[in-house]
Amino acid sequence: MEGKNVSTHPDVPGEATHTGTSLLETATAAIQGFGPINKIHQHLCAFHFYGHDMTRQVEAHHFCGHQNEEFRQCLIYDSPGADARLIGLEYIITEALFLTLPDGEKKLWHSHEYEVKSGVLFMPGMPGPIQRKDMELVCKTYGKVIHFWQVDRGDNLPLGIPQIMMALTRDGQLYDTLAQDVEKRYKISFAEEKEKRAYIRGLDNGIHPLANAGGVGIQTVLREVDCINNKPVNSSTAPPRIFV
Repeated sequence: MEGKNVSTHPDVPGEATHTGTSLLETATAAIQGFGPINKIHQHLCAFHFYGHDMTRQVEAHHFCGHQNEEFRQCLIYDSPGADARLIGLEYIITEALFLTLPDGEKKLWHSHEYEVKSGVLFMPGMPGPIQRKDMELVCKTYGKVIHFWQVDRGDNLPLGIPQIMMALTRDGQLYDTLAQDVEKRYKISFAEEKEKRAYIRGLDNGIHPLANAGGVGIQTVLREVDCINNKPVNSSTAPPRIFV
């Protein structure tokens, strides 16, 4: 439904986790290491919309870790709860790295400047002054988001093909109902945070014209191609067809 947050419904199908499985998980957790997961150091909440359909908006909880000063990567869930569903991922890079990308690649990335300065990108539970120190950095970055699970339409499993997502770039895009729902749950005010972030500087070179899908939208689609190999092929053994 337009403007309604449906990301927590319906439940994922399947049996409840068995006791034996839980015990096995406890045993493996005590022995194995989880290096990549342990690098996660922050929780960001934002809103994404499908690159081809701005009306389909999703609340996205990012759990991020730095690879280095210019690159961080985030797992995206539909909520911060222990039973949250992994719906996508985002790569975040500095403006300097973004400018090295081929022009055809730049359109797959979105700017974070509006999200930061408007207050709608925030760190749940984190004191404002600490948030804003990181937002000063995020404001000068670009992100590439891919969602695998279309929770906004109520899918109870990850159906369809991955889709490129985009982020908010101006006032009036985000549904008031979604904004108010998040503000109420986290006891925050986007308007008040916007005022407090007014000092934050955006991208040094301005938002690149090819970013944010060039302002015209973008959609991931399937196409059929020939599977080519180096072996001779006769008419009775035509190459198979695959999807990419």
